[in-house]
Amino acid sequence: MFQSQKSKNRESIPGKKSSSGQARLDAYIGRLRKPRTYRNEARKIYLSIEKQRRKSLKAVRRAIGKQLGYVRRDLAIIDRYLEDPDRKQLLTKRQKEHLQTIRKLYTQQLHMHKHKLRRVDQRIVSISQPHLRPIVRGKAGTNVEFGNKILTSVVEGYSFVEEMSFDNYNEGTFLQEVVENYRNRFGYDPKAVMADTIFRNRENLHWLKQRGIRISGPALGRPPKVRSEVQKTQMRLDAGLRNGIESSYGVAKRRYGLSCIRAKLPGTTESTIMLQFLVMNLERRLRILLTHFLFAISRYINGHRLAYLQES
Repeated sequence: MFQSQKSKNRESIPGKKSSSGQARLDAYIGRLRKPRTYRNEARKIYLSIEKQRRKSLKAVRRAIGKQLGYVRRDLAIIDRYLEDPDRKQLLTKRQKEHLQTIRKLYTQQLHMHKHKLRRVDQRIVSISQPHLRPIVRGKAGTNVEFGNKILTSVVEGYSFVEEMSFDNYNEGTFLQEVVENYRNRFGYDPKAVMADTIFRNRENLHWLKQRGIRISGPALGRPPKVRSEVQKTQMRLDAGLRNGIESSYGVAKRRYGLSCIRAKLPGTTESTIMLQFLVMNLERRLRILLTHFLFAISRYINGHRLAYLQES
């Protein structure tokens, strides 16, 4: 066997010792007996139910109960070891946060298992990211999504982030707040609002009618048998504008990486999302400036060409 010169120099330094925390940890490991966790048996039970193509509810419930028993046993072992205050200091900040998350996750799963429930408030789905919440979307292939839910408004092609949360929420309750934000930004109310069906409730319709703001889509109640050509034209124009608003999410995901966010912390995730929308708005502004610049150059060239033809 060969030994590097670096390791030789490390061993040759007289009087060099490890840190106090590492020394205490080595001392505890040397005199403590490794607890029995039954992790291999827990793994076998999990694989036995996971490999089944058709799982009965009774079998799944029995398997979950066994896994909760193993977790309860491991937490009890950790609690006994952490009774010594010196041992608590050996845990890092991240390890303490993960341990607290595991305790909360165990409490939630035990509550659902005892009361035969399938949902719980503030449900944890990730130990490393406990702020994530499952959001049921009902889409084909992805019935449940995880991540930040964003509500945006688009004005003249520029996107404004109105609401951002890791918890699920009803977008229809934010329409009045979005209109107020528009008034604070530009100093006047919008002429019309191109909104989705979820925003068209009676409260929002009444609130917009009092302020003289038109909202896209048909009126509530039974649809009329005959629509005028003006109404049909207006509905087609509103649908076109609405498609442009929906496409802004696709552009943000496809070109600006909104669907590839790898940040772990909630604050970092929100900052990344805001930066992506900022870059998207800046690029739109640059495209408009470039269009005006090219148009001015073309007018200048055509003007000189016309003057040359008149002189000749």
